[in-house]
Amino acid sequence: MSSSYHKLIPVAALALTLGVAPLVPVFGQVQTPANLAAADEPQRYTLGGITISGARYLDPNTLIGLSGLKIGDPITIPGEEIGQAIRKLWDQGILGDVSVSIARVEGSKVFLDFNLKERPRLSKFVFEGIGKGQSEELRNKIKLIRGKVVTDALLSNTRTQVRKFYTNKGYLDTKVSITQKPDSSLSNSVVLAINVDRGSKVKIREIVFEGNEAFTDGKLKGKFKKTKEKKFPKLFNSGKYQAKEFADDKQLLLDFYNAQGYRDATIVSDSLARFDDGLRLTVRVDEGPKYYFRNISWKGNYLYDDKTLASVLAIKEGSVYSKETLDKRLNYNPTGQDVTSLYMNDGYLFFQIEPVETRVEGDSIDIEMRVSEGVQARVKDVNVAGNTKTSDHVVRRALYTLPGDKFSRENLIRSQRELATLGYFDPEKIGLNPVPNQADGTVDINYTVEEKPSDQITLSGGWGGYAGFIGTVGLVFNNFSLRKAGDFHNWTPVPSGDGQRLALNVQANGLQYQAYSFSFTEPWLGGRKPNSLSVSLTKTIYRNGSSLDVNSGSLKTNGASISLGRRLRWPDDYFTLSNALSVTQYKLNNYGNLGREFFPTGSGNATNITFNTTLARNSIDNPTFTRRGSSLALSVNLTPPYSLFGHPSVTEWIEFHKWMFDASFFTPVIGKLVLNTRAHFGFIGSYNSGRPIGPFERFKLGGAGLGYGGSSNFIAGTEYIGLRGYADPNDTNSLPDSRQNAAGGVVYNKFVMEMRYPVSLNPAATVYVLGFAEAGNSFDQYTNYNPYKLYRSAGLGARIFMSAFGLLGFDYGWGFDQVPRVAGSDQKSGIFHFIIGQQIR
Repeated sequence: MSSSYHKLIPVAALALTLGVAPLVPVFGQVQTPANLAAADEPQRYTLGGITISGARYLDPNTLIGLSGLKIGDPITIPGEEIGQAIRKLWDQGILGDVSVSIARVEGSKVFLDFNLKERPRLSKFVFEGIGKGQSEELRNKIKLIRGKVVTDALLSNTRTQVRKFYTNKGYLDTKVSITQKPDSSLSNSVVLAINVDRGSKVKIREIVFEGNEAFTDGKLKGKFKKTKEKKFPKLFNSGKYQAKEFADDKQLLLDFYNAQGYRDATIVSDSLARFDDGLRLTVRVDEGPKYYFRNISWKGNYLYDDKTLASVLAIKEGSVYSKETLDKRLNYNPTGQDVTSLYMNDGYLFFQIEPVETRVEGDSIDIEMRVSEGVQARVKDVNVAGNTKTSDHVVRRALYTLPGDKFSRENLIRSQRELATLGYFDPEKIGLNPVPNQADGTVDINYTVEEKPSDQITLSGGWGGYAGFIGTVGLVFNNFSLRKAGDFHNWTPVPSGDGQRLALNVQANGLQYQAYSFSFTEPWLGGRKPNSLSVSLTKTIYRNGSSLDVNSGSLKTNGASISLGRRLRWPDDYFTLSNALSVTQYKLNNYGNLGREFFPTGSGNATNITFNTTLARNSIDNPTFTRRGSSLALSVNLTPPYSLFGHPSVTEWIEFHKWMFDASFFTPVIGKLVLNTRAHFGFIGSYNSGRPIGPFERFKLGGAGLGYGGSSNFIAGTEYIGLRGYADPNDTNSLPDSRQNAAGGVVYNKFVMEMRYPVSLNPAATVYVLGFAEAGNSFDQYTNYNPYKLYRSAGLGARIFMSAFGLLGFDYGWGFDQVPRVAGSDQKSGIFHFIIGQQIR
């Protein structure tokens, strides 16, 4: 017989499972005639071949390579070579058991067979002990893949990821166990049942600081953004301990110390201690000394001298040393000029400045500003992407960065603001990307925009006092294109893209009250300069009754206006000047007492020809939710002074002069919180002191500032000004000069302060909440005018801007001052107001 005996080398799986070195292989006696006596002695062989058995999914050649054994290598049996090969295979974590046998011996060559048992593969996994929502979140976190080998490392990592997930939610005692269940539908596969016991949430009950002398614990706690104590009266703090957020908060704490002059401040240690009802977080700080600026010198500056740069930097000797302040004054100062903008607004795009601490002596630091001015860069190409609806020329005419111009960071930021105020793009997603070409001293500027819906439809109803329910249907196309209207294919549903505005509105309450209006605006007349043209037509009908009976009394108005506006260059290009000519004809037929005040019989015709001039300045950054900027407007309405010319039919020609001033300022407070302060004034007078001021164009305050017709004493042209916390002008509890039996005031003033905070800046539905305090009043005669006699109120509200419907507002206001009551009425302490459209007063 040939020497076809087998030497078996079983390797104990138990030893491998326990993580210890494999047991010494046990060899059977080899009954070979040539070596009977020496069968138990180590023998030297040459490895003639290796085979793999038991592997179903793993590649045999790869496994042989992983073993480290090669054909032709010398090998000792028994010896270390086989043990090392087994360890290398086991270390891959993909095998559940390994045994080695000698397949055959041919002379001095030995042939080995590795018999493997593969670890099972993952068929699916399920969570136990938690809800469906959290199960879906965890699936995205742990990212287990079907078919993956279930190794010890996979199981350990899964447990760690699940615990980390719940630790970040405040469950510090989470326990995770994983059970492997064979999957009968797939061979060598298992289902992992991941059982989660979250335990109870553990809150931070106390944050303690040690080593702090310059600032109190309360001051330092306030610098943590996410890590907060959960205890009375801090009801809205979550109290969760999250390691990542705490790491960010520690950096915020150090930033605060650095900004206060403690540049060497460090956090020495932090620790968590458990007690009965929560956690105590202890943070130990080393504040170090407080430093101050001493000498600031400049090096490498040629365009501007030291004195000019020092005045822009505006840091004096002895000021508290703050890297934050230094960086802001050097690179970007949102509230004023900085050194970088001084250069970059003059084309020096490649400008660089590096502050270097040259000397630290005691508590004083000397700084050297090392300047590299570079060369002036000019704009080469301007590219715009993302405007799928708006025409390129509409976008480009709003830009202040033109090819061939010197680069200016100020113009770049101004262009972003102009794109936002167009109202066609999502202001939060307007991208600016200057691409410098230092080789030729040019820069390409790439703008990216994302279109948002800008057209609006209004379907609303409201209660108009005497008129009852009033319905409104309105269409506003803010990006209309008259140029494309001739092609039927562009009506989708209307031609758009040229930035023109077309508005149609119908308001009615059956036959008693009807109003129709049409307006069209071209913002760039001729296409070369921002000169606007607006035309509008209006028609209204008011009836004392709800029938077509000619004796019921009615007021009909027909109006038309044309306006031209242009952007000014002085005092700056935020100013605009517009002039408008309007004609309104009033036809009164037995129209109540107010009609008889103007016409003895209560019937007749009156014509109002008005010339309006408005000087305005608008620098707000975003019309939907404004963070900074201001809006100022002074307007004058003038009619011809008929009475001064001795016109014989002066009652048929309306005359007055009317002056309006509106101011609104937006100031960021902290984070997204914005303060809006407003002031409004209005005055109306006559040219002839012997003639009383007529009932047209007067002021009525109260409510949400929405005026509905229908009263027998109502005359078109009344200015309705909101005053939240008080009744609407047509209510019996309205302010004295806004009641139904009064024409309204000839002078008014109003002051408003609002704190605004955004809930959502999604362009599809921008939402912000607000708190307000305001005061105002109107007066029927100048002799009664007292700017300090105001009706005050305060309250809370919300605004929702939806692209398709415009602005909707909800306010609840409390009036602080008692209004003189009408007999039988009862003033309410709090009033709910509903607002439609942008309220400017």
